[in-house]
Amino acid sequence: MYPLAVPLPEIIPVRYTEEEAGYVTIRPVVKQNFRQEELVDMILRVTGKDLERIRRILRAGTVVYNFFRYWWTGFDTDATELSAVLAKFPSADSSRVFRSADCDAVLIEFGGGTQHQVAEFTRHALSRKRFLRSKSLWERFMALAESGSLVYQEYSYARRSDLYRRVLAPAELAALVSDASKLAPRGLRHSLHHLSHVTSLTYFCPRR
Repeated sequence: MYPLAVPLPEIIPVRYTEEEAGYVTIRPVVKQNFRQEELVDMILRVTGKDLERIRRILRAGTVVYNFFRYWWTGFDTDATELSAVLAKFPSADSSRVFRSADCDAVLIEFGGGTQHQVAEFTRHALSRKRFLRSKSLWERFMALAESGSLVYQEYSYARRSDLYRRVLAPAELAALVSDASKLAPRGLRHSLHHLSHVTSLTYFCPRR
């Protein structure tokens, strides 16, 4: 039986240390007071907006995020009160229209099954223009995003971004590979050597 729910504390004393898998090491423990929304925000990055899972983590009093383990004195929370806190955070919204001006990164996926891999490229990296070229590879990726068949995927709490996915037809992929060979600066060419095996593109658009 769970303990009686208590009001969600405004301030939660939290301890954290580096998480190192495989063996036990002695790491310094840091103490910090988290506001309720700060702690919920961190948990959201692990769980998404899953009310019951967040309640279980608050009750357990521990979560691993970004290679650190955080722990606090666990407590049970009222679902209605926690729902009100979660309502302050963004939710997935498939009605949001993709805007290239808001996009700050693109993720390419290639391979499948156990061979599935991803590589991420930022607007800054792909916006660099090759010598004597008037267009950048970033512009080429944005043109693909705006040419149709872009599907809203989800809202990422870890990235604070809306995600849009684009599956490439064989002819589109061939054209992208050709353009990348012409537009990619020298420093990016090695990173793009898997481009011919890409299965889909995911665009990250941070909420403003």
